[in-house]
Amino acid sequence: MTANPYEQNLDRNPANHQPLTPVTFLERAAKVYPNQTAIVHGNARLNYAEFYARARRLASALAGKYISKGDTVSVMLANTPPMLEAHYAVPMTGAVLHSINTRLDAPIIAFQLDHANTKVLFVDREFSAVVKEALAQAKVKPLIIDYQDPEFPQAGEQLSYTEYEEFVASGDPGFAWKMPDDEWDAISLNYTSGTTGNPKGVVYHNRGAGLMCYSNTIATGMGRFPVYLWTLPMFHCNGWCFPWSLSTVAGTHICLRWVRAPAMYDAIADHKVTHLSGAPIVMSVLLNAKPEERRKFDHTVSFNHAAAPPPQAVLNEMAAAGFNLTHLYGLTETYGPAVINEWNPAWDDLSPEAIADKRIRQGVRYVTLEDLTVMDPQTMTSVPADGETLGEVMFRGNNVMKGYLKNPKSTDEAFAGGWFHSGDLGVLHPDGYIQLKDRSKDIIISGGENISSIEVEDVLYDHPAVAYCAVVAKQDVKWGETPCAFIELKPGATLTTDEITAFCRERLAHYKCPRHVIFSEVPKTSTGKIQKFKLREMVKD
Repeated sequence: MTANPYEQNLDRNPANHQPLTPVTFLERAAKVYPNQTAIVHGNARLNYAEFYARARRLASALAGKYISKGDTVSVMLANTPPMLEAHYAVPMTGAVLHSINTRLDAPIIAFQLDHANTKVLFVDREFSAVVKEALAQAKVKPLIIDYQDPEFPQAGEQLSYTEYEEFVASGDPGFAWKMPDDEWDAISLNYTSGTTGNPKGVVYHNRGAGLMCYSNTIATGMGRFPVYLWTLPMFHCNGWCFPWSLSTVAGTHICLRWVRAPAMYDAIADHKVTHLSGAPIVMSVLLNAKPEERRKFDHTVSFNHAAAPPPQAVLNEMAAAGFNLTHLYGLTETYGPAVINEWNPAWDDLSPEAIADKRIRQGVRYVTLEDLTVMDPQTMTSVPADGETLGEVMFRGNNVMKGYLKNPKSTDEAFAGGWFHSGDLGVLHPDGYIQLKDRSKDIIISGGENISSIEVEDVLYDHPAVAYCAVVAKQDVKWGETPCAFIELKPGATLTTDEITAFCRERLAHYKCPRHVIFSEVPKTSTGKIQKFKLREMVKD
């Protein structure tokens, strides 16, 4: 057999091959555009040279605490500069960044800390109460780093004598961080909130995170020096990887501690924001702002929205208000959005009804995703591209997770047949665009957060007055979807909406609690199985 001449004496070496990682993008931005504004937070400003130096200081300080490859550094932070710095500093040490959803309750936080075996935990004072409760329940005893926001001071308890700025100052701005040994090395850990029982830990690798930066800038039309407003929580899929993506184009991060209308309008007008991302709740906040909370701006803002598509009326209002909308779709397991509704200019000439039909489709794959389709999960064959045949949405490529941490069974199930099984049900249109139709895992996406209907149902069943219950998604202009509970009471039992709401709030994070409660007989099959499809139809009506 003749040897392949293109493989002879043409080996990988340090001169022609390096592992992909998003950390290098910050290094480049600091060298090429050192004076370009990188971060704006209140009255504070950091240029790229300062941003890079602080990230290296933080990495050095962590290394001084023996943090290295295989360790987990957890953060309970708002959309503030330390969150951005952690996205670079933690991987600079080889460790894995675990961003905690700031809306979670103490038991879930405790579970995550233990499951991740957290060695260091950064805590914003705003969340100190719930973190203190979680630490009391957790087995791990991480080093706590306290952060008091100098721009927006919080009244929460200081949980540690180690203060963030002092910790950063102890590090070396010239810290010689190393590239990952392999681009397959883990870079971050994000927990799902869409399954029953304990959440699963989704592991991202350096390669996928690096490639997402290219995909994000292309998908959102980012040129050089974009100005990005942080309306999307950075704890959510690492902010869809935008903390890393902006460094590729030397963009400016406009930090936003709370998603409130006046602050958003001020940022858009004062800083000439070019891009932002979020769920329909962000649109609702903008559109429902009082006249005195609004600011005029004379430029177009690109708004990347995910979760359940908002009603057409909302899309029209956003466009009229100066926002150019791009619909994205993805999961925690795909680093956030991996699908984009690429808009074909020819569709502009369609009827309003036809345009609306095009807008609600999820779309086609990101440029760095190898493949996307809809399959029969039993036969693993693609469904007909007829826009009608239902199947499971499946992904394949570099923008799919490594797998679930310490959970080989779930990992194997997710990757069965060589594809990532999303659990979302959809159809494939003749032009290759996918459209979601249902969720096989009973997930409700409210304000960008996944809510397991089964988890809510388990809590409802704990109430002594409840005989049967079911929770389904109800469309909501503000939140996209909200949980709607149908409750059938036991004979002779009485229960009010306020009582069941209070009961749920004692046992669930508030955003998971039903916003609508309907007391009625719950429809069941002859075998006793609850017919959720009937309830979904009732909610539509």
